[in-house]
Amino acid sequence: MTATSPTAFRGGPRAALAVRPFRWWFLGQVTSASGLMTQMVAVGWLVLRWHGSGVQLGLLSSAGLGPMLVLGLWAGSLIDHHDRRMLLIWTQGLLAAQSLLLYALIVSGTASYWPLVALPLASGVVNALDGPARQIYVLDLVGPERVAGAVSLYEVILNLSRVLGPALGGLLLATSGPAACVLINAVSYAAPLAVLLRYRSIAGAGAGRGAGTTRPSALDGLRYAWSRPLLRACLLLGASSTVLFSPTLFFPLLATRAFHLGGSGYGVLLALFGLGALPGALLAARREPAGVHVRILALLTGAAVIVTALAPDVPVLYGGILATGLTSIWMIAATNTLVQLRTTPDLRGRVMGAWSMAIPGTLPITALIAGAVADPLGPRAAYAGAGTVIAAVALASWRAYGGAADG
Repeated sequence: MTATSPTAFRGGPRAALAVRPFRWWFLGQVTSASGLMTQMVAVGWLVLRWHGSGVQLGLLSSAGLGPMLVLGLWAGSLIDHHDRRMLLIWTQGLLAAQSLLLYALIVSGTASYWPLVALPLASGVVNALDGPARQIYVLDLVGPERVAGAVSLYEVILNLSRVLGPALGGLLLATSGPAACVLINAVSYAAPLAVLLRYRSIAGAGAGRGAGTTRPSALDGLRYAWSRPLLRACLLLGASSTVLFSPTLFFPLLATRAFHLGGSGYGVLLALFGLGALPGALLAARREPAGVHVRILALLTGAAVIVTALAPDVPVLYGGILATGLTSIWMIAATNTLVQLRTTPDLRGRVMGAWSMAIPGTLPITALIAGAVADPLGPRAAYAGAGTVIAAVALASWRAYGGAADG
């Protein structure tokens, strides 16, 4: 089987939302992602209050995502060979249970830094399977013709959550404490679980293509992607940009150390990034992306990050965060769509497993490096370095993005 033809693209977000099961899935994901962001605000603030260290924040960011780097290929193979709907029912249920356990620890007064690292680590094992499964499940619901619109709406989900989650998290932190933020997240998993249980006949479409053991083919997705210049360039760009999408890493440090805005400023930065990202996600759905668009967006993202890092005052900081949200989400949504459309269907789960290894799976490495730079040199230097790396990767892969057939 061959990769999806570039001419198969049709419609945008409206076309995807016209599919009723996807419409309910979209709403459920907005609820769930906002709940997760509410919890992350509370956890990040607790760690900052206890330690105030960039390395400690980097380790926290790494714990939840490290398993994706280790298990991504195996998870992708599992997704290609099993019913994605059933996998998601199990993963969403386990994630809800882990949030309830964290709630119990906070309420009982036994929560400390290492349990806050251990629980995200356990969640990361589940998310190694859950993340790519959710992306392929979306394609099962809407088909390849509407996948660009669906992927852009996935970015809308993430960035609506960056607006709604911090706003709710800040309110609950001020009125009820961090435990309430965690409880909200646990309850929010009910929405996607309800959709998975309701749409049995549709959710299983496209699953269970293979038979037998999945281990011998686990590396196939990475080999396939790495042998194609465009897909390889997309994986490298995803890995280089993953630190931008970790809200517990740079934003607390910029808010408290560089600009002295306090906890409320941390929430404002998260919300501004989300507000900037919403139009970026919608712009990504206007037409099928091409490699030339991605490389230009990568350069713009690098420039926006550097401007933000060098901001002389708070208004420029806010403008830079808005611009970074716009360009980075537009870039990553377009890149995600390219990876899915340029992959042969029988390897799509494994290639998306490799994509999840790149973003956000490489965060354990990049976040610790960024945290180690931020402690001695300051968050401005670390953030500017992140923007420079993104621009450099785009330039190094310039020809791969510009091929006539996009790889």
